[in-house]
Amino acid sequence: MKFAITLSDRYLGVLDALQARGWEAVKVFSAPVDQRLHDNRATIAKATQQGLPLQLSRLSERDLAQLGDDGCELLVVASYRWRIGDWRPYLPAAINFHPSPLPLGRGPDPLVAAILRGETEWGVSCHRLDPELDAGPILKTRRFQLAFAECRDSLDLKVQMQMAQLAGEIADDFPGAWAAAEAQAEGEYFPQWTEAERELDFTRPLEDLQRQLRAFAGIECSATINGQQIQVGRTVGWHEWHQHRPGALVHADGLRMVVAVPDGYLGILEWSLLHADAITGNLRR
Repeated sequence: MKFAITLSDRYLGVLDALQARGWEAVKVFSAPVDQRLHDNRATIAKATQQGLPLQLSRLSERDLAQLGDDGCELLVVASYRWRIGDWRPYLPAAINFHPSPLPLGRGPDPLVAAILRGETEWGVSCHRLDPELDAGPILKTRRFQLAFAECRDSLDLKVQMQMAQLAGEIADDFPGAWAAAEAQAEGEYFPQWTEAERELDFTRPLEDLQRQLRAFAGIECSATINGQQIQVGRTVGWHEWHQHRPGALVHADGLRMVVAVPDGYLGILEWSLLHADAITGNLRR
């Protein structure tokens, strides 16, 4: 099977799984990324190493036509920042690998919402690429359990591993999976998280704050302490009765801080000020 693929480093396992089944990659599409939450350096290195054509600009209708002329049989979407136009006049098939158990979790980054909502099960899906976002018939889904204290980092790693396994299963019988794809029921769209959702509100219970911190692990929450906005990295927390005002800075040890919350304390171990040249408290850059 000759295929083109859109890719970032998080889902390189999809490319590896397809090639391990003897599929032939003919072109890689990626996009400019921040090299923090999203990275494509390994993608670029792999394409270069294998001598694959690599395109960092948006996949256009002309590109789809060229893929068809070059004998490409399938477009595989595995992480891409841009919407893709109608492929049907040019290619026999196109599929998308999505990091949620569709139809739940349509949208660009459903992992944060999965943690915030307290989901106990999650999954990854492969579906036909349709004009409506993440809504095409499903070829296959892999489901797995979430831990009680799941964080976005751990969920992201699980998703990456499950996505590679799903790609291998799809490749083992693509014609059968394509033919048997089932239409999605009415789903639920998870919009992109907002900056407001990253802001810690110290009047909320400790458990809520810790869930929020887990949901934004790798992205980091923000907070205002003594009138100063900071980025919050690693934290600890404990329940304890006290009479401090929620949000009060009650203890400091070097650059470590303890902030009161209604039912205990949140210790902030790693942090930085929001502007780039500021002092940091043990926080990775």
